Amino acid sequence: MILRNVQRPTSNAQRSEANSANGSAYDLEERLLNYAAEIVRLTERLPHSRAGNHVASQLLRSGTSPLPNHGEAQAAESRSDFIHKISICLKELRESRRWLRLILRIPLTREENKTQSLILETEELIRIFAKSIKTAKAAGSGRSKLDVER
Repeated sequence: MILRNVQRPTSNAQRSEANSANGSAYDLEERLLNYAAEIVRLTERLPHSRAGNHVASQLLRSGTSPLPNHGEAQAAESRSDFIHKISICLKELRESRRWLRLILRIPLTREENKTQSLILETEELIRIFAKSIKTAKAAGSGRSKLDVER
């Protein structure tokens, strides 16, 4: 079996509604870079207590992971490898959502609005990756989009 390095770009392949209106391309890599940067900034502002350090370290790991894993997915060697790597992004985003919710519940920060906006961005990224997985699986099965949605 010969494995080929098949590029599966996800950036610039889609356009968001806002970007479509002004003609600029949607770039998922840039969005993930901004997301990771905001996660780093938030974790740096958490208290240096036992709980704060634990949550910060867990969120830092899971919240920055989608960026490099997305890069790995772009260089996937097969459709199943692509799906696996995108699934890792999805898993890490779901974990990040839980840590962010915990930060609000305790609360570990007074910056509730910034944390809430990170939760909303996490939700949107989860939807993007879940849809990418669904699309990739449907394309690999030979079924049409309509067959998958039923």
